[in-house]
Amino acid sequence: MYKNNNDTDKSEDCVQQVFYRVIKYRQSYTEGNNFRIWVYSIARNIQYQEFKDTVKMNNAHARYQPEEAYTLVNDEHRAMHDAMKLIPEQYKEVLVMSRFLGMKYEEIAEINNCSVGVIKTRVFRAMNSLREAYFKIA
Repeated sequence: MYKNNNDTDKSEDCVQQVFYRVIKYRQSYTEGNNFRIWVYSIARNIQYQEFKDTVKMNNAHARYQPEEAYTLVNDEHRAMHDAMKLIPEQYKEVLVMSRFLGMKYEEIAEINNCSVGVIKTRVFRAMNSLREAYFKIA
């Protein structure tokens, strides 16, 4: 099997598949027939299936080209993530709680032992800091 695909890992997987199928389809072996030919036909079928799968995968990889929109979205997410690192911790915390976790200002105020007004101010300042950091990066 190794000489057919020149990949040790694939060859080992194919050999394991041969043993698996020999056990699974042992009822299909007819007593008196050449056992070696029966096993060889199983191995050939596995090798052929592996070849077909490899061709399909290579064709899929050849056709794949990342879309510009996908790349753009990933770049924007990366820039946003980097911008979040630049804002002060107290602002980051309330921003994550309010915008990403969907918590209400009252809940955040209770967690931080402060008033709702303080939380609103922190969120406002966090958004401004994030906006500035984002546009410096992007």
